[in-house]
Amino acid sequence: MPKIQSVSVANVRVPLDNATAFSTRLVTGRDYGLVKVRADDGIEGIGFCYTGSQGGALTVDAVRLLLAPLLIGRESTSTEALWSAMYAESLLQGRSGSVMRALSILDTALWDLNARAAKLPLWRYLGAAFEDSVPAYASGGYYLDGKGPKQLGKEVADYVKLGFQAVKIKVGKETPKGEAARVRAAREAIGPDVLLMLDANNAWSDVPTALEYCKRFEAYDPYWIEEPFGPDELDNHAKLAQRTPITVATGEIGYGRWYFKELLDKQAAEILQTDACVCGGITEWRRIAATAASYGVTMCPHWFHDLHVHLVAATPNARFVEFFTDDQVLNFRNLIDTQLEFRKGRLMLPQTPGLGFGFDEKRVRKFASEPSTAKSPWIEIR
Repeated sequence: MPKIQSVSVANVRVPLDNATAFSTRLVTGRDYGLVKVRADDGIEGIGFCYTGSQGGALTVDAVRLLLAPLLIGRESTSTEALWSAMYAESLLQGRSGSVMRALSILDTALWDLNARAAKLPLWRYLGAAFEDSVPAYASGGYYLDGKGPKQLGKEVADYVKLGFQAVKIKVGKETPKGEAARVRAAREAIGPDVLLMLDANNAWSDVPTALEYCKRFEAYDPYWIEEPFGPDELDNHAKLAQRTPITVATGEIGYGRWYFKELLDKQAAEILQTDACVCGGITEWRRIAATAASYGVTMCPHWFHDLHVHLVAATPNARFVEFFTDDQVLNFRNLIDTQLEFRKGRLMLPQTPGLGFGFDEKRVRKFASEPSTAKSPWIEIR
């Protein structure tokens, strides 16, 4: 069995071409934590996560100081044992946030390594539920200077022209009247048969305010309202779910199976947007998906289609992969050497082993933010 020889970690910051906003913040650049886990037979797996607009070094430190040393010399196929060891080590430092993201990317790298060793695409290694392709929705509708309802309508109409049968826009930054105008423009542009998702990005802090917006949105038949409240306001999510016909979706910042079990028990969401780069990696994501299936709840994971295409393809109760048609918001694709193929609203499943791509080392070096003066952007742990 292959044994883990080394772990390498890097922090990179990729600036956005244009400052982009959603309901609660303005984004000018994105930090990503990257890892490579190498076995003694030379096979290497990779993992990655978004670490925010600042503070990516926290995830790097969690990898190199807390978690990576636990992996050295261990068999890479012991994913459950290694997950438990990393989680136990993180109890005092943080069972969410940067530390859990560090655990997530290491766990992802282990699964990637093992799938490459088996010479199988990750989705087949996990157990295929789909064949050839999976459905995707076009994610966009961000706020930009000078971008009104008319421009928003054109954006989502262009997604439909590309073959998407589902699109998502941001809401919550403007007044109820202003947001209703944006949602109306989007619905009129895509027609009645295309699914329209709305993402509030934790915009509201109380149920009456959320209802004021949702009641205006109902006329335009949205498929879901995403993250209406902060991630820990589960009671508010449950109250809103009871009082609006719009399906509530949430979970992109959720961590660990216990959080999602509480969310399901409270009937606070009918769609989980669990992100494997956040919740505890592929190992924990699969546990959460299996639990959701027993509640009849659907998985539509957040971001990183490069990873989640594999998880959706291997999960019977998963429906959509979130997909960005360009690199202007989710600019992670600037760091990798292979892009997924998209056809008529679906993402084609990779046929090469593991995740199906690697890091573009020139780009990683270009965007490396720490250690900025080192000969290599990678910190190696042996």
